[in-house]
Amino acid sequence: MTLVGLDDTDSRERGMCTTYVATRIAEAIAAAGGRVTERRLIRLNPAVEWKTRGNAALCVETELAPDRAFALAAAEIEDLAAMADPRTSPGLVVADVDGAAVPDAAATFARRALRERIDPTEALELIDELDYRHRGWDGGRGRIGALAAVGAGRAFADWTYEHVAYRELDRCGTPREVDRESVLDAARAAYPDAWDTVDRVEDELVCVPSAPGPILYGIRGDDAETVRAVARAIGSEPVDREATFVTNQGTDAHLRPGRVGSVRDGRAYRVDGVVDDAPETRAGGHVHLTIREGDDRLPCVAFEPTKRFRDRVRALRPDDRVTVCGEVGRGTLKLEKFALRDPVTTERVVPACPDCERSMESAGRDQGYRCRDCGTAAPDRVERDLNRRLDRGWYEVPPCARRHVAKPLIRGGFDAPTHPER
Repeated sequence: MTLVGLDDTDSRERGMCTTYVATRIAEAIAAAGGRVTERRLIRLNPAVEWKTRGNAALCVETELAPDRAFALAAAEIEDLAAMADPRTSPGLVVADVDGAAVPDAAATFARRALRERIDPTEALELIDELDYRHRGWDGGRGRIGALAAVGAGRAFADWTYEHVAYRELDRCGTPREVDRESVLDAARAAYPDAWDTVDRVEDELVCVPSAPGPILYGIRGDDAETVRAVARAIGSEPVDREATFVTNQGTDAHLRPGRVGSVRDGRAYRVDGVVDDAPETRAGGHVHLTIREGDDRLPCVAFEPTKRFRDRVRALRPDDRVTVCGEVGRGTLKLEKFALRDPVTTERVVPACPDCERSMESAGRDQGYRCRDCGTAAPDRVERDLNRRLDRGWYEVPPCARRHVAKPLIRGGFDAPTHPER
């Protein structure tokens, strides 16, 4: 078996898409007589600053001989990669090994590539140690992701699917022609097996990108046939080619356990803590709060593009016990989801007079409270039940704001009740 890994062929401004390059490589391999057994789409660390939006690396698994597969893949990369962008730095890694039998070192590298920043030198050293064929263009930083894609088959246990339809290349840069009602109907029929196809509240077709690349739409879900069926039901401009990928999207594979006082920039965490201050909406509509553990504090933020998720964050109160998830940058955790574990259910308030029902006033320092009109007294503040707008359980950003690798609550497997967005 031969594994063909590639990464960093696209550009934020100039378009292209590494999934498209991988699809063209798979077609070239098939035309050369090599059977393609699987296409894997691997989302890597979402906190890496040089990534394009999704930070995807690709692996094509084939029975074609490694030297022939390498030559075909290199030719497609040279023909299609957006190398006019100085930030594009493609990489190609080809391994003569079955995906389920890659060495432990390659699998470990793949897991780290999703959770850490890795220096290209380290990737090259491991590639040479494993004796894999490789090539880089314009620095070849993409060999980090290419090696991770090769090792991913053994690195992760949870897999989903995405079916991608591509437009004709000469249409790139023009508005996409996709029938909205057909997408809404197909999404409704397939939910929850296919998820994040649309955002019904924001009235957004999440599956249709806005970037200038060749993707017409991408359908994600838990079952390969379901995502293909949704794609077949969508009316659109001509589909030039299409492919179904096995992927780690929607799995939360980027999250690692963390502590309030020990998180580091450039990584994504799942952290337990207690809300330290009331959430505050600041300039731009971003909602900020801080959680604590002992004497340590961790600022958190729900950015404006997370839309209605911010209302869930605003409903938190000091002393609520929570779990927060997200990437850390500049010492602040960027919220992707949170769980309300142990909510505050009462508050201490100034007592009301039992006769006239007016709020009492302070009778002086350490002298309790007294009603000025009735003369009744109370020794201290009293407990009053809170009417919380937030139930226990998990809350998430809406589909329009979800990162590719973040796990939608509708997929299940969470340790508390869930409140999915759709």
